[in-house]
Amino acid sequence: MSADFEYETSVKSEWIDHNGHMNVAYFVLAFDEATDDVYERWGIGLDYPQQSGCSVFTLGMNVDYLGELFAGDPLRIDTRLVDHDAKRIHYFHRMYHRDSGRIAARNECLCMNVSLETRRSQAFPPPVRLVAPA
Repeated sequence: MSADFEYETSVKSEWIDHNGHMNVAYFVLAFDEATDDVYERWGIGLDYPQQSGCSVFTLGMNVDYLGELFAGDPLRIDTRLVDHDAKRIHYFHRMYHRDSGRIAARNECLCMNVSLETRRSQAFPPPVRLVAPA
């Protein structure tokens, strides 16, 4: 599975737990930062609720922890758009140690466009660009 998008960051010292490695919660935070980056590219980023009256809610998430990461480790998170329809987006992240190329975790998400007024699902408006880059 090739990546549609890439996001880079590094493991912050405050993400380290009592075992001396990256805490599980911060894997999810790093994936969430990559999601924010991809959402901006798709037109559903931070300005989306104000512009559309809608927001994107996560319906389900799976995280697989495959390797340890330590403070200062450089990360690359690849994101692949798996599928979408008028209301939903299914995407998949893979987190790698940027220098070694070793995979550290995977994250699969399903989300839905929701009207903030009705709190019900609603089709994405036309400006939303749910496509992989050319």
